[in-house]
Parts: sequence; structure tokens; C-alpha cells
Amino acid sequence: MRRHGLLLALMTTAGLATACGPGPGAVPCPAIAQATAVSVTVPAGYAQQVAGLHLKACQDGECTEDDVELRPGSSSIDQGCTNGVCSATASPNGSKDAVLMLQALTDSPMTVTASGTAPDGTALPVRSVEFRPRGDYPFGEQCGRFITAAVVLDAEGLRQQG
Repeated sequence: MRRHGLLLALMTTAGLATACGPGPGAVPCPAIAQATAVSVTVPAGYAQQVAGLHLKACQDGECTEDDVELRPGSSSIDQGCTNGVCSATASPNGSKDAVLMLQALTDSPMTVTASGTAPDGTALPVRSVEFRPRGDYPFGEQCGRFITAAVVLDAEGLRQQG
């Protein structure tokens, strides 16, 4: 759905590509570090009902919680490729995104709880979901496995993104 935004939100760029593995012919891997975080997307249809958001994430006996900053969400608009160089631009889509930073993130089951306030200050329903973060090799197996935890909060409740 918004894989590009999730990837950018959960990883920080460190600079130029590095080579994975020793010796000639090594496959280049981007120098990107994985952020240990849970991301939440509030779709446009529900975003106007959420003024503040508090997240709690528990995994492997450890819990982290905090008020998270809601930022305007966007969609990537493909601008095509010219001479092997491809580009895209971000376009606001009315959604809101937030990130809760964690000490660690594994692929073991996790519980995320969201509570918040409406624009008029009233409490939103408390929503929880238990799920298993996903592991993927976005740059190929030679570049290592990235684990992501992403949820969607809407009028129906809280669910794993994807």
C-alpha cells in the first residue's frame, strides 16, 4: 500500500553504497541502517478525527510507549525513467503518519495499542492488535534482512499494515 513511505520512515540513509561480501564481483548494497520502530498510518478517511495519538508497543517482555507526532502523509507519484534514472515525487494524500521508536525489533509477536484524542479533546476508542512483524530482503538476500512493524488505525480499529 504505502511501502515506499514505510521504507523511508523505518530506515535512514547513511550515504553511498557499500559492497556486500569480500572480493571482486560483490553485489553493491545501499548503506542504509534499519530503524527499530513501529509506524502507524491513519488513512485520509479517519485522519480528521485524530488530533493526538499515544502508542504502546510490547514485544519480548519489553514495552515502549509515548505520544507520537502525527505528520501529513503522502503518496509517491512515479515520474518515469530517463536514461536509466528514475524519479518520483511525494503528493499529500490526506492521511497522517507517525513513528514510535523502539530499543529493539524482532520478528516475534508484538502487541501495539493506540489511544488518542479527537480535535474536540474527547478520547478516541483504545485499539490493540497483536501481530508478527514482517521480515523482507528489499535489496536482495546478500544485503541482509529488514524487519518492519507497521499498523493502520482507522474507524474499524487497528490492524497490521499490508
